[in-house]
Amino acid sequence: MKSFAFESQPSRVVFGEGSFAQLPLEVERLGAKRVMLVSTPGRSSLATRARELLPKFIVESFERAIVHVPQDVALTAREAASRSNADLLVALGGGSAIGVAKSVAIKSGIPILAVPTTYGGSEMTPIWGMTEEGKKETGRNPRAQPRVVIYDPSLTLSLPARTTSCSGLNAIAHCVEALYAPDSNSLTTSAALEGLRLLATALPLLHATLDDREQRGDALRGAWLAGFALGTVQMGLHHKLCHTLGGAFSLPHAETHAVLLPYTAAFNRDAAAAEMRMAARALDVEDAPIELFSLARNIDAPRTLKELGMQESDLDRAADLAVERQYPNPAPITRDGIRVLLDAAFRGDGEYVTAI
Repeated sequence: MKSFAFESQPSRVVFGEGSFAQLPLEVERLGAKRVMLVSTPGRSSLATRARELLPKFIVESFERAIVHVPQDVALTAREAASRSNADLLVALGGGSAIGVAKSVAIKSGIPILAVPTTYGGSEMTPIWGMTEEGKKETGRNPRAQPRVVIYDPSLTLSLPARTTSCSGLNAIAHCVEALYAPDSNSLTTSAALEGLRLLATALPLLHATLDDREQRGDALRGAWLAGFALGTVQMGLHHKLCHTLGGAFSLPHAETHAVLLPYTAAFNRDAAAAEMRMAARALDVEDAPIELFSLARNIDAPRTLKELGMQESDLDRAADLAVERQYPNPAPITRDGIRVLLDAAFRGDGEYVTAI
């Protein structure tokens, strides 16, 4: 019999086509009076729409969110929130915007309303991350959990093909790690398996037809479930490696997830055999890591760390950083084992994944 402890991190979820229009109602429901918008420069049009919906509430617009949340960006955002006396953060966009909002919330206690436009899943977790001097630190804090999440599939229609593929694989990585987490339970496992099924079905169809609204909705539901599952369990090797490579070598977040996922799944294949069989059934295949490798190729996700800008001379340092601290993972973490994995992912060596 499996033992576990489960602590729910509740968020109000508003899901549906056109649900962004409910933003004013949700702001009022939270009792907010002074809203600070947080977004990236690429989401300026969405920020404009938010200002039009909230003309009486906006006191600050911070549009300088950056991936991996550099410390200086976090500090500037905190200063802006303090200066404007904001009482609600509305994060518009993907993990960059939501991550910056979290960096403000964990220090100030200002609640977050998130409007995700990718499939990253950060909006459903209390997990925060910040990069300082080439190292990305992560942690959990209830203040980082958004109080309200508005999922509007229409906001994802403009996602380019590459962003759609990589962001979706990022969410799938949440599902896979939630399955073999040491503190997994029936609820998180069910959410992870359904999220995995939805995303693996939707991504190839979206690769063929980006404006398929039905599949956009299914992918976003998958991302919601993936984020929920990961948000209530511990992260393992896959996320540790992605945070290490992103913080130390400035690799793009979703793309790094997309490249590493088949390799980290293969690394844990034998040690998490039961969980990998569940994943395979959800994918309707015999072997989950092999299918994840094929899926990434079929939707034109990046294939190697090299093409993301990783230097071969940095692989040794990456392996050293990845084993600096202990973290839960089904297969034992060794420096040599991680170095071999990274070399395979650097070169795109499919034999590492298919060798079973």
